[in-house]
Amino acid sequence: MSLFFNWSDADYSYIPTFAGYAVMVILLIAVFAMILTLRKDNHQKLSAKEMSFCAMAMALAMVTSFIKFASLPFGGSITLFSMFFIALIGYIYGFRIGIVTGMAYGLLGLVTGPYIYHPVQVLLDYPLAFGMLGLAGLFTAKRHGLIAGYALGVFGRFIMHVISGYIFFASSAPEGMHPLIYSLGYNATYILPEAIATVALLMIPAVSNAINQIRKLAEPDESAPAAVH
Repeated sequence: MSLFFNWSDADYSYIPTFAGYAVMVILLIAVFAMILTLRKDNHQKLSAKEMSFCAMAMALAMVTSFIKFASLPFGGSITLFSMFFIALIGYIYGFRIGIVTGMAYGLLGLVTGPYIYHPVQVLLDYPLAFGMLGLAGLFTAKRHGLIAGYALGVFGRFIMHVISGYIFFASSAPEGMHPLIYSLGYNATYILPEAIATVALLMIPAVSNAINQIRKLAEPDESAPAAVH
């Protein structure tokens, strides 16, 4: 037993105490403060509208993350396109804003449904993993950029979870199976189906047109956004 976390033999993880939750909330507020101070490529601070869209994306991602089609014992689940909303912020506003928004969302997920085994594992599985979804911003100006950016962001998240699984959950691998192979397979089980379903959805013309309209609403009024392909 400690001030911040208590070990649970039933779940093989640490359960946050009140003080532990307080620390996580403080970290979440700190990341939100980072979003407020971020500057865009033209050195202007984010507008109220842009911050509102970042907050809405996190809210939508959180709500859809609770709609689970499958859940795994050591964390990870197939959700209702929850990763897409964070990737979309990166695609619209650039990878820096996308990464920080993803980190904030990861910390929000840590507060609402923590699985804590080790401090480095928490870092890999929450802020770093979900921050990778913001890499979608690297493809903002590319043809089919949203799909390519989403795929890159999801791959980045996958790599973070694989590293965490290989380092901290190797003992869970079946006898005779290499821990890296186990971690690759375990994390692909829930990330890959959702990614494939999301890409298939994005390829529907009506969905692409709807995202174009959302992007026009989200962009600063003085800019002229390119179309989503």
